[in-house]
Amino acid sequence: MDMSGQERVEAPIEAVWRALNDPEILKRCIPGCEKLEKQSDTQMTATVVLRVGPIKATFEGAVELSNLNPPRSYTISGEGKGGIAGFAKGGADVHLTEDDAGATLLGYTVKADVGGKIAQLGSRLIDSTARKLAQQFFSNLANQLSHQTASA
Repeated sequence: MDMSGQERVEAPIEAVWRALNDPEILKRCIPGCEKLEKQSDTQMTATVVLRVGPIKATFEGAVELSNLNPPRSYTISGEGKGGIAGFAKGGADVHLTEDDAGATLLGYTVKADVGGKIAQLGSRLIDSTARKLAQQFFSNLANQLSHQTASA
């Protein structure tokens, strides 16, 4: 499944870039994230609990950053295993553009794939859940940065 979108973030491009590379901020923004630990400048491990339809699973996995072009773009990719529920893997190309008003336009293109019991739920449910999670992450990030900027 592929999806794309854009979010306007009320923060300078450098602040958005830092947030996209900060495990604590990412942990607060990723839906269901229980743990996110930085292993290196480009690798993290994660534990995420998700519900897809009637299936609730804990996914353990790795996240990697590549195609780094600070503070303009990168690719984030990962794979998680959820036991008998199955697996999820995918990535996002993230692009940042400065807005004339001092804000940042955050564009993303996400590709995802699932297998196991989750894949048996049907593509409509999986697609809508994936879209909701991606939109929720980028919206959470925008809100997190907007609040930081407002309180600074």
